[in-house]
Amino acid sequence: MRAVWLKEFGGPEVLVEGEAPDPVAGPGQVVVDVAYANITFVETQFRRGLPGPFKAKPPMIPGNGVGGVVAEVGEGVDPAIVGKRVISSLRGEGGYAEKAVVDAASLIEVPDGLALDDAVALLADGRTATMMLAAVKPKSGERILIEAAAGGVGTLLVQLAKAAGLTVVGAAGGERKTALAAELGADHVVDYTEIGWADRVREAVGGVDIVMDAVGGAVGRVAFELLGEGGRIINFGLASGEWAGIDPETAAGRGVTIVETAFTPELLRGYAESALAEGAAGRLRPVIGQRFPLDRAADAHAAIETRATVGKTLLEVNP
Repeated sequence: MRAVWLKEFGGPEVLVEGEAPDPVAGPGQVVVDVAYANITFVETQFRRGLPGPFKAKPPMIPGNGVGGVVAEVGEGVDPAIVGKRVISSLRGEGGYAEKAVVDAASLIEVPDGLALDDAVALLADGRTATMMLAAVKPKSGERILIEAAAGGVGTLLVQLAKAAGLTVVGAAGGERKTALAAELGADHVVDYTEIGWADRVREAVGGVDIVMDAVGGAVGRVAFELLGEGGRIINFGLASGEWAGIDPETAAGRGVTIVETAFTPELLRGYAESALAEGAAGRLRPVIGQRFPLDRAADAHAAIETRATVGKTLLEVNP
């Protein structure tokens, strides 16, 4: 089968297409004919050799989230699942390939009415957006600042927050990205690459009650200053390359809560299934901003790292 190999850590150019043996399903596993693989920012960091949730080492076939059709099953797996459209996470290994071995217990069937590429786009980002919004316990009428509002998670957070009755401030870098946030329903948009962007938030809504910090660094620290008594901030991304590093004592002194998350595999599955259900019902639309064929995985990684992307980036393997 065709696959993309990571034989050493480094820049995007270390991702090279090649051949690999067809995988075989072991006990409790299935083989999925992959149609689409999703790419997240975390995967670009893993490729560079930075610390993160994935523990595999080169040489390997990277890739965490896939969607496709079940082609064969291993011992102990109901053969009725063959031919079903499914998505699954792979712990960071095996997704950039025409076939992937997946634990049957981790499979999520794609609901009727939802396209397979949309389901893959919702797998990681929909799960994250749903989980993060639930964690901050929003109340209708509150003001929420969503950083990276044109990204894979951000575009979904904008929609979910609007549906929850919040006043949404979408913060992103550049006119193209702020325009997308507005199109998706943000009540106000600001460009956080411009000096004084926080002042424009204050002019528009006075301040905010919730900050969804996906950028970290200086942006996250400035966003924190927009919170007052009873405010909440949740840090779930470091697109800037560093966490915001908000001091807990400073936050407590201002009556601001730094929200932490705790989850189990069962909870994560529930959040993913919720996102898929919202997508199937037409209430949540993933933005697939970029599609690359399998042999251009390196280009896909480069586009994400240079901030040239909006929404979700997918590899089209056998669409």
